Amino acid sequence: MSHRYIPLTEKDERQMLDTIGVNSIQDLFGDVPENVLLDRNLDIADAESETQLLKRLNRVASKNITKETHTSFLGAGVYDHYAPSVVDAMISRSEFYTAYTPYQPEISQGELQAIFEFQTMICELTGMDVANSSMYDGMTSFAEACLLAWSKTKKTKLVVSKGLHYQALQVLHTYSNIRDQYEVVEVDLDGTITDLEKLQAAIDDDTAAVAVQYPNFYGSIEDLEKIKSFVEGTKALFIVYANPLALGLLTPPGEFGADIVVGDTQVFGIPSQFGGPHCGYFATTKKLMRKVPGRLVGQTQDDEGNRGFVLTLQAREQHIRRETATSNICSNQALNALASSIAMSALGKQGLQNIAEQNMENANYAKDAFKEKGFDVLDGISYNEFVVKFNHPISEINKQLLEYDIIGGFDLSVADKAFENHMLVAVTELRTKAEIDYFVEKAGELNDK
Repeated sequence: MSHRYIPLTEKDERQMLDTIGVNSIQDLFGDVPENVLLDRNLDIADAESETQLLKRLNRVASKNITKETHTSFLGAGVYDHYAPSVVDAMISRSEFYTAYTPYQPEISQGELQAIFEFQTMICELTGMDVANSSMYDGMTSFAEACLLAWSKTKKTKLVVSKGLHYQALQVLHTYSNIRDQYEVVEVDLDGTITDLEKLQAAIDDDTAAVAVQYPNFYGSIEDLEKIKSFVEGTKALFIVYANPLALGLLTPPGEFGADIVVGDTQVFGIPSQFGGPHCGYFATTKKLMRKVPGRLVGQTQDDEGNRGFVLTLQAREQHIRRETATSNICSNQALNALASSIAMSALGKQGLQNIAEQNMENANYAKDAFKEKGFDVLDGISYNEFVVKFNHPISEINKQLLEYDIIGGFDLSVADKAFENHMLVAVTELRTKAEIDYFVEKAGELNDK
């Protein structure tokens, strides 16, 4: 008989208790004061058969509102994009979803090659020299880039745009608070883009790096060429947090002289999944490659001249030096990186460019439709997101939009109280003209109430 879950038998439990030298499971909690222990049984129903349990859980799950049940205009870092069906078929193969740590290259060539291809495609998209095998998510990758800048330059100040994802800034502050010798300076926006005058004024001899997002959190495209000119002649590094799908259309940050490019590959083959897991990428120049956090896969030859792949250039200090290490990241997101690699390969260069163009076209069509409806749409050159001002709280608007089978945009007051009643609208290649028109129509009706 096939079992999805085999619980411990009483014999198994007894063997484990005997091995660790206690008489009962209760004895394991002997150090916990009795006054904090629950003195009654948990208020839960009796056990059900597997069939009945699955039916009940499916009924509960059917109450969820998802992008399958509703049309979604929610982005803010997690997007509804086309994922080729080959992605799930490939990542479900056992040779790919097993060990994520290929320390033994002689039995891990498939996994190592998949990671190597991921690194290669990330380098092509970003215009950088080298990329690692992936990181937990874009936020982690960004914070690690800042740590590298502090370590490399020996400077203490980091100048960052408030146009960065607010959660990326939160993660950065968490990192910097651990090492209190570091200073993070957040530069205000001018509308929906970074105030370049304030950014330039904030850079000085103590600056370790300047960081911006491309396109930024508010959907607008920053002037990377101008920003790079501000750090010319200084020791400061230029860090760009970039949407890799947008790079199918926009000029790669590497061509503007970026030192480190980071981001999230959720846009390639990784579903929303109620917020995770994701897959961060980290790309940089040859000059900095020995300080890259995480893992690198390199191409080599065996003693018979056959092409092969191995882990290479990983700084062991990440494992052993603890708080004094450049980074404490020594893991990766191999399965999600594989999903992104398959998605990028299936789409190809032209397909990726076509999807990026559709995102920009659809977003700007929606932007114009909101303007025609009388909405105040904030200025900025948009990729696939833009900001719309409403007359009512966005939380109320979004709650009412659900009645029309629409998932509204992100409530920007969550990120910044200065954007009270402002919605960040995401329009991807999957949104049709009819869906956009219907959304704008219903949003207009709710706004006029």
